[in-house]
This record gives sequence, structure tokens and C-alpha cells, in this order.
Amino acid sequence: MITGVHNMFYSSEAEKLREFFRDKIGFPCFDAGGGWLIFNLPKGELGCHPAEITDGQPSGTAHISFSCDNLEKTISELRSRGVEFSGPVHQEEYGLVTFFQAPGGFLIQLYQPSYQPGS
Repeated sequence: MITGVHNMFYSSEAEKLREFFRDKIGFPCFDAGGGWLIFNLPKGELGCHPAEITDGQPSGTAHISFSCDNLEKTISELRSRGVEFSGPVHQEEYGLVTFFQAPGGFLIQLYQPSYQPGS
């Protein structure tokens, strides 16, 4: 039986990205050996979206985003730790959305769902 999911970011700045998730995002972690930090993540969800060839993502694209209960408060906390956001918050069908920059060229979505997670 599957008991969890392990997500990965492949980065040209892996060490800086690990420090970013540990120090700026605040994910708890442990060293699996040799500085390889493994992060304990909060609860998760998995969505399967149709591929959009003309103006969306092609089939085979994976996406990781983070959610929160209060987007405004979370943005404020993350900015105080030096996290840079790329653009204003906007409304999507599924909630309030913004994006932040992470080392290695990542643009990561952060959103406050308009639905009740787990329901």
C-alpha cells in the first residue's frame, strides 16, 4: 500500500534550494547523509488535469504548488524571511493564487484554496 509521496526539484542550485526550503519556507527536515536534506511536508493532494496543447501544459508535465489557509498572512511571513514574489495575488476558479521565486530558476505557485481540502 502506498503510504506517502516523495517530490523532487532538480536544480542547478540544489544546496541553495535546500537552504531556501529550510530557512525561508520553514519546512522541517533531516539530513539523509552528506547534506542531502529531506523535508517533512504538510498534508497533500493530487490533481489530474487535462493537457492543454494550445494555451496550457502539454501531456507529461508535472507541477508542484503549495497551499495555505491565509494567503495574505503567509505572503507577509515569507516576505519577512526574504522570499520574493512575482506579481500580485489573483483569483482563479480554485482559489487565490500567487507565485514565488526559488533558487535554480523555480517559479512556485502558492494558493489559498476556495474549496475545503479533503472534502
